Amino acid sequence: MKFTGWKKAHKTHWEENACVEIGTAPGFVGIRDTKQAGVPDAARTVLAVSTGTFAAFVNGLRG
Repeated sequence: MKFTGWKKAHKTHWEENACVEIGTAPGFVGIRDTKQAGVPDAARTVLAVSTGTFAAFVNGLRG
């Protein structure tokens, strides 16, 4: 599965590059760690969840 449009979280610790990025693929959201930035995209670990699951997660965070 190929994810595109990667966006970095706005809340980040700039000195350590300690945050996550999200990207999209049809019907899915990919989540990856920015600390792997030096690793080629094809070798980076990505947690893939359905768009519905991701929306429920974000809504749960919002309370």
